[in-house]
Amino acid sequence: MSRLIGHCQRVLVGSLPVMRRTGETSEQPGLIDEARSHQGDRMIEVRCARPDDGDVLGEIHAEAWKSAYAPFFEREFAARAVQSRRTRWHARLAEVKWSILLAELDGRPLALSATVPSSTRPGLAEIATFFGHPDGWGSGVATSLMNETLGRIRDDGVARVHLWTLRDTPRSRRFYAKCGFAESGAVRAFDFGDGNPLEQVEYERPC
Repeated sequence: MSRLIGHCQRVLVGSLPVMRRTGETSEQPGLIDEARSHQGDRMIEVRCARPDDGDVLGEIHAEAWKSAYAPFFEREFAARAVQSRRTRWHARLAEVKWSILLAELDGRPLALSATVPSSTRPGLAEIATFFGHPDGWGSGVATSLMNETLGRIRDDGVARVHLWTLRDTPRSRRFYAKCGFAESGAVRAFDFGDGNPLEQVEYERPC
């Protein structure tokens, strides 16, 4: 269940992100500024990230990355990488290319998604960032966020979406499979900045 609440949103139209002002409505359920749903007696709300959400986004990204990714790196590099993720979102919020959503559980932001036009597969959207705070794992907040992310992409006429995730992160791979993604067969080596590339696998699905 969802309804129009207010505020602005960033959406993808073809390959270009645009802003939708408060008051511009659509009968399509994906074209909303905030979506609310219930998981039992708990409230999940998905909304557009606001200009002042940089610290909130950074906290989610840093804590999720520390839990899922830091074990692959040396301690000092991992600590710097976590700190970098705490501070990078202020700049990203100012970049028009990012379509950024936040999901809140009972009022607490616990998951984020950031979508861009794919730079490697023309006509597709790419979920460039998707992270859930460990405190929200298993709560359903990430699934609600993914559903809303896909709905917004679909409602803007983009038929297919892809993403990359580390090969050796079984939790994220199970989550994407549960959300209807399938491996494309493509793999790549990705260097996070320490000079030791890790293997990523590509997932994709129709919107």
